[in-house]
Amino acid sequence: MIALRYTEYYNLQHTFDLLYEWSRKGESLEDLYEIITSRENILLAYRNLKDNAGSETPGVDGMTIQNLAKLNEDELVSMVRNALEDFEPQPVRRVFIPKPNGDKRPLGIPTIRDRLIQQAIRQVLEPIAEAKFYEHSYGFRPLRSTEHAIARVNSLINLAGLHYAVDIDIKGFFDNVNHTMLMRQIWNMGIHDRRIHAIIGKMLKAPIEGEGIPTKGVPQGGILSPLLSNIALNDLDQWVAGQWHHFPSQYQYSRDSDKYQALKTTRLKEGWIVRYADDFVILARNWQSAWKWYHAVKQYLKIRLKLEISPEKSKVVNLRRRSLEFLGIAIKAIPKPSSRQGHVAASGIKPKKRQQIKTELRRMVKELAKAPSGKMVARLNAYIRGIQNYFSKASRVNKESCPVSCVKTDGPGNIK
Repeated sequence: MIALRYTEYYNLQHTFDLLYEWSRKGESLEDLYEIITSRENILLAYRNLKDNAGSETPGVDGMTIQNLAKLNEDELVSMVRNALEDFEPQPVRRVFIPKPNGDKRPLGIPTIRDRLIQQAIRQVLEPIAEAKFYEHSYGFRPLRSTEHAIARVNSLINLAGLHYAVDIDIKGFFDNVNHTMLMRQIWNMGIHDRRIHAIIGKMLKAPIEGEGIPTKGVPQGGILSPLLSNIALNDLDQWVAGQWHHFPSQYQYSRDSDKYQALKTTRLKEGWIVRYADDFVILARNWQSAWKWYHAVKQYLKIRLKLEISPEKSKVVNLRRRSLEFLGIAIKAIPKPSSRQGHVAASGIKPKKRQQIKTELRRMVKELAKAPSGKMVARLNAYIRGIQNYFSKASRVNKESCPVSCVKTDGPGNIK
């Protein structure tokens, strides 16, 4: 709501709405550079960037949003326009954050100037791309969340009776996006301003601190990267949907259910994709269809998108026997005779994540017991609230062994 208020304040909502409509109609959009470099769009980008918690994180030049705050509006606009006239991206700072499995995830942090430019570009490209995105892609999109993705999976289990899941893990997706393919996909979105293509192409080639110029990938940490990642995988969404959900028919059906009933008499394999960024699952009707989807998607990713899957992490799951682990939630189809499908989706915290939560809580409580402080109490409370808020979407989380209640003390420093 805040972002919408900012957009309306700078009188850009009508412009963005027009871009969306033109894109939905399949029109070619060529004069985007002028919109991106408009005074209103640059000031809106600054306002949105200032509200981003990451704006306090410095790039290789050590500058943060506080440095930009010293500039007046005219200086800010001039800085962006001058930088884009003959754009050369500044080096990207490389940091590594630990993953639960012990590995480290690389993050690329552009300078605050380049983050401002990326925000200005994203604001204009996002409505164009949104008009072309598949409706059941939920990651890094306006008014969508992990909760919607989980609800969609539950719906396909409960209402459609789809009890087989194709769980595909793309190997190092963000580090392996093919630049040539991505630039072609951006063009196919209807974004035909060659000046913008040149700028994005240079952003993708921005030198990474200590590593040099990348030949592939979109750095996690960049403001434009989530949008580019969705553009890169939109082809997969549309390809899967085109084989069942959006399969074209020469007949006009009064109800979608009639169309899908007719499709079941064909040799087509039923499959419904639900995606959140690079995490996605395809729900299928039976074991045979699920494995067909597994091999088909593996080949599509390799041949069309130049991406590999992780065989040890990718699998087909019979949801009546095992749980699907999706976005930190364990989902299983359990018997319920009163249900039309005989089974309903039940979800909770996946075992590995539950253990990680317990371990982190014990660590924080021990730290608090050794050196009590208001700051540490606030951190612990914020962590607990975050866990509760995120996993409240699971249907059976209260019936599981609650991670918070598992941490008990019988005195300072003594954790049961």
